Amino acid sequence: MSQNDNSLGAAASLQPASSKADATRTLVRALGMLPVLLVLCIAFAIASDRFASVGNLMIVLQQASINLVLACGMTFVILTAGIDLSIGSILAASAMAALIVSLDPTYSGFAIPAALLCGLGFGLVNGMLIAAVRLPPFIVTLGALTAIRGAARLMGKDTTVFNPDLSYAVIGNGNLFGIPWLVIIALAVVIISWFVLRRTVLGVHIYAIGGNPDAARLTGIKVGSVLVFVYAVSGLLAGLGGVLASARLYAANGLQLGQAYELDAIAAVILGGTSFVGGIGSVWGTLVGALIIAVLSNGLILTGVPDVWQYIIKGLIIIGAVALDRFRLEGGART
Repeated sequence: MSQNDNSLGAAASLQPASSKADATRTLVRALGMLPVLLVLCIAFAIASDRFASVGNLMIVLQQASINLVLACGMTFVILTAGIDLSIGSILAASAMAALIVSLDPTYSGFAIPAALLCGLGFGLVNGMLIAAVRLPPFIVTLGALTAIRGAARLMGKDTTVFNPDLSYAVIGNGNLFGIPWLVIIALAVVIISWFVLRRTVLGVHIYAIGGNPDAARLTGIKVGSVLVFVYAVSGLLAGLGGVLASARLYAANGLQLGQAYELDAIAAVILGGTSFVGGIGSVWGTLVGALIIAVLSNGLILTGVPDVWQYIIKGLIIIGAVALDRFRLEGGART
């Protein structure tokens, strides 16, 4: 047999292995953190007979809903290599706006628009400071976190605003064919976000800016306008989060409501596989990340883990899960 024949035989034998490696990489990327979510669900179902009940699973979905809405907005921002630390404060201010408007019978029908406009307004300000003034996103939104929190407290005169006859309370406590409205709204936000990111030119521009903003600018993409858009989306969805949170509680408090919500949203996005450097990620991954956080919180409570240890365990599992996912992805890339 000639040397050429030997080479052709070797190449042919390597082809199936190469195809298998490609298939493995594709499967790893497609599954993302879903295996981790499934393992957690199985573990908690074994540890507590209440976890897998229909009622408790609905509670888990409700617990994940508000964080998922916020995390969808955060996905838009992080895909551009940005960050929005102000969404918890925007949620509180928007909830406060909704409650204040709802207390006036003449204008109670405008409570939800008031919250959405409040969130959108703060998001636009963040976006313009980042895009037009060229300030770092971390600094802008860190400052906004404090300033907007103060504004929320001023709006409610530093007290809890309560409305037992809240006109939109059904959103937070009602259901449609047994599915809570919170869950339906959150899933609608996920679908719309997916459509914008994956089926529109704007979505392509968002990924391009996250991948390389200078190259995106050279290709004619209006980077500044896109950045304003993503922070406006983040603010708008934080405003929607304020509607959902206040509908659930019939109340709003400028000091406590939304505290540290931005951390859970960021954790959901990163757990879902979106890269902090931008340009890589999906809103479906964010959905899985939000569910992981909700399952962790619920499962640890049901298994009787003390509150102090819950924080430690949640932190370690999140770090470990992300590290495992990164290792698996790198391992797939090397095969």
